[in-house]
Amino acid sequence: MKLIGKKIGILFEADYYENEIFYYQYRFPEEGAEIHFLTRLWGQPKITFTGHEHKVPMDCWESFENMSDEELRSYSAIIVPSGMVSDRLRYTEDVEKIPPATEFLKRVFAEPTILKGIICHGLWLTAPATELVKGRKLVCHNNLIGDAKAYGAIYVNEDVVVDGDLVTGRSGGHAHFFAAKIIEILSEKA
Repeated sequence: MKLIGKKIGILFEADYYENEIFYYQYRFPEEGAEIHFLTRLWGQPKITFTGHEHKVPMDCWESFENMSDEELRSYSAIIVPSGMVSDRLRYTEDVEKIPPATEFLKRVFAEPTILKGIICHGLWLTAPATELVKGRKLVCHNNLIGDAKAYGAIYVNEDVVVDGDLVTGRSGGHAHFFAAKIIEILSEKA
């Protein structure tokens, strides 16, 4: 158990890719990590989201909204998963403001002790704050290569890319490689 005492946050919303999320749900705790699915609760105690492929329902009752700096720093890693999760999290009521989920991601990127993981279409969450990935090496879904370059990122054609405290993965189908790299890096920090 390489991740005892480590806490991993996974951003969550509807249209999640079930195979990826279920893999994390079992794989990280298998190594001793505590995992938390984080979303916008819109003032509700919990929200039931359905998956993209099989419409599997999954409850989420934890929010990144109003998370204190102290609580944020208790996380070893924050992951932006694949699929439509990041697109749904990009919603903002005020189009003149950065979406709350991107504001949260900016706080995560400001913490050097937190490993940042973005896989596949998760890169969309950085669109309102391209400075987060500008000049950084990354991989993303093939459909987003142009987006990555437009954001000023350096696209690398590999399944998983590590650039300092940023780990990126090509697609939800590569979640096992992505998770293995996160486990490796976090276990080395112990």
